[in-house]
Amino acid sequence: MGKRDRSRRSLFIAGDIEPFIPDDHLLKRVDRFLDLSWLSKAVKECYGADNGRPSIDPEAAVRLMLAGFFQGIVHDRKLMREAQVNIAIRWFAGYELDEALPDHSSLSRIRERWGADKFKAIFTKTVQTCIDAGLVSGETVHVDSTLIRADVSWESMVTKHANDVIRENREENGDAADPPKKSGRPRTRDNKQKKVSLTDPEATMATSSRNHYLEPTYKPHTAVDDQTGILIDVELTTGEINEGTKRIETIERVEGMTGKPIKPVTADKGYSHSVNYRELDKRGIDAVIPPQRDSNYGKGP
Repeated sequence: MGKRDRSRRSLFIAGDIEPFIPDDHLLKRVDRFLDLSWLSKAVKECYGADNGRPSIDPEAAVRLMLAGFFQGIVHDRKLMREAQVNIAIRWFAGYELDEALPDHSSLSRIRERWGADKFKAIFTKTVQTCIDAGLVSGETVHVDSTLIRADVSWESMVTKHANDVIRENREENGDAADPPKKSGRPRTRDNKQKKVSLTDPEATMATSSRNHYLEPTYKPHTAVDDQTGILIDVELTTGEINEGTKRIETIERVEGMTGKPIKPVTADKGYSHSVNYRELDKRGIDAVIPPQRDSNYGKGP
């Protein structure tokens, strides 16, 4: 009967850590095709050339973020704790076993320093690589959106009066204190109080069901290619933005990227608006969109 001596620990391990990672491991499979050699040049303007401490390698930072995505890890602190003991993440990001990993706060600072445009460029470059490899046809596109709960607590929510905020900003800018009144029936929602998060004021209150309470949310509007299910376009807005208003913008970006006209587009009834049907018809695109249910149907004349 075998027995392991757990008191003995190897002081040195000669060789690369790659053989310890299975060939079918997700990070190893991604590494075979991932090319971020262009990234350092793309973000060079975000760094000082003659001051400050040496920064984290931009490619290593993105690889750490990708590892967190594939592992389903949202928080940077948890990601770096996992990277300390996960040799696959260390290898994927280019860190040796005895090498110190970046502090979790460094990833947050990198996101702030680069901004949304840099990360959008990474996404666009990745999609273009898929197009060049023949993985994206761009002929049939599926469009959809979903609500994502903002990472804020209910304790951070406060009630704001929309009209007060608008009025104060007008006064600060030297405009009229009260906007000119419009003719017609007054809108009852003008005086509705809204909740705003102090920690994440950009998140807005929304819900996907009338039977569910409002929550602080964001909404990603996405487009997926039918051929291989690859995500080819994404736009993030606040949760209160109607997805139907983003349909044509998404189509224009996809056609501009693939260089091919879209033939059919599928979407749920949230995109069932006359404007969308009309614009798609002008472009010769078949709209596979179920119509919204008529609330007066079956009630008689």
